[in-house]
Amino acid sequence: MRYNPHRVMNPMDNLYLAGIDIGSTTAKMVFCDPSGRVIFSRYRRHHALTVDTLRVMLTEARRTLGNCILDLAFTGSAGMGVAESYGFPFIQEVVASIKLIRQRWPDVRTLIEIGGEDSKIAFFDDRFQPDIRMNGNCAGGTGAFIEQTAVLLNEPIETLNRLVERSQALHPIAS
Repeated sequence: MRYNPHRVMNPMDNLYLAGIDIGSTTAKMVFCDPSGRVIFSRYRRHHALTVDTLRVMLTEARRTLGNCILDLAFTGSAGMGVAESYGFPFIQEVVASIKLIRQRWPDVRTLIEIGGEDSKIAFFDDRFQPDIRMNGNCAGGTGAFIEQTAVLLNEPIETLNRLVERSQALHPIAS
């Protein structure tokens, strides 16, 4: 896999759009063909070994896709450091999400991004101008908190939404 933002494309090249998000607890990767169809994705906890985790995920992508050229950008709190260290483009994750929503789902009026350290919410007006709000860095109410709740309940995280839908009572846990 190569990254070259100035290279003129040959029609025979395998060009993929790629986004890599490395947050405080997990790494996510998605490659799309030029039409935007997802052709490869991975999600993995990095246990603070961000570069090692990224290397494993890229090796899996290369095994699956073969040699290719990436139009690549990084997002995420740890992704910023990786992008800076290796000279890759970086875009803040909420900005990237807003661009995607504007492009694919222009009727959406609320975006909620729950990360390992913080949560962000964007409200869109009729002209799709965002009003973005964010809590302070803390695990409460974030992905790490939700994952830990699943562990304590001895349930796979994928089943939590179904359990919530069947709930009978609301129990406040913070002020």
